[in-house]
Amino acid sequence: MEGTVDGFSYGFVTPVVAYLMACLGGALGLRCTTRSLLVAHSWRPGWLALGSAAIGSGIWTMHFIAMMGFTVEGTPIRYDRATTFASLAVAIVMVGMGIFIVGYRGAKGAALFTGGTVTGLGIASMHYLGMAGMRLGGTLRYNTLTVAASVVIAVVAAIAALWAAGQVRGFLWSLGASLVMGLAVSGMHYTGMAALSVHLHGPSTAPPGDSSAEILAPLMIGPLAFLLLSGIIVMFDPLMMMGKADLKAAAAHPRSSPYSVPRSGDRQIARVPRRVPPRPGRRSRRRPGARAPQKW
Repeated sequence: MEGTVDGFSYGFVTPVVAYLMACLGGALGLRCTTRSLLVAHSWRPGWLALGSAAIGSGIWTMHFIAMMGFTVEGTPIRYDRATTFASLAVAIVMVGMGIFIVGYRGAKGAALFTGGTVTGLGIASMHYLGMAGMRLGGTLRYNTLTVAASVVIAVVAAIAALWAAGQVRGFLWSLGASLVMGLAVSGMHYTGMAALSVHLHGPSTAPPGDSSAEILAPLMIGPLAFLLLSGIIVMFDPLMMMGKADLKAAAAHPRSSPYSVPRSGDRQIARVPRRVPPRPGRRSRRRPGARAPQKW
């Protein structure tokens, strides 16, 4: 017997809040990624790790806020605690792999494609592993083409978000990138949910596991607190808020940064001769008809 699936049992409250959480995690993570492209080699792993954890926590929180509005008529839904924790770890690790590739190779070419692909696959893996942690009186079935479409959405949007973050052009670029990242996570989530159908086994008692209120609300306290802490770090870093490059650090370590800073030895710099004003009382030696010196 096919169960009636409802992903919007609370109306548009859960989709909107979930999208905002995805944007928040994306904004903090991508700003950390942008900052990592502008600093010396020794500081880069810390910024990239912070960005990876922020994005991973954001997409995980988005997923389970959206799942609070998910119901199946005829059966209660429970969650396996270990699998739910594993989905958070997978999100952070796989997103971190993509972020580190872009952070060390630059947001362009093969590095951008590889990093964005790994990040998008991390988003998709988190989603379907989280779905595998559900326990209900039925069997989950997926439409293969719709699942493939959800993965493509996650990968393409992740590449676009990392490209925008790598432009290093200030806060507005990072804001746009975070909106794209939120769209990637939300679009992938609801496309994946559209591929889902539930075959009920029949009337049954509550399956083993924890309810959404028992497991999701306490578990989200940690990621939300971490996002708050990341936001405080971003707010107290003027370079991240204003989008100004740390040119001194990048110039001191030109090989460690994907963005090189021109130095005086890299190209010939035209020097403008300085005009010395004549001494008082001294007659000019300019010949009649000669062109007057240009004032600078």
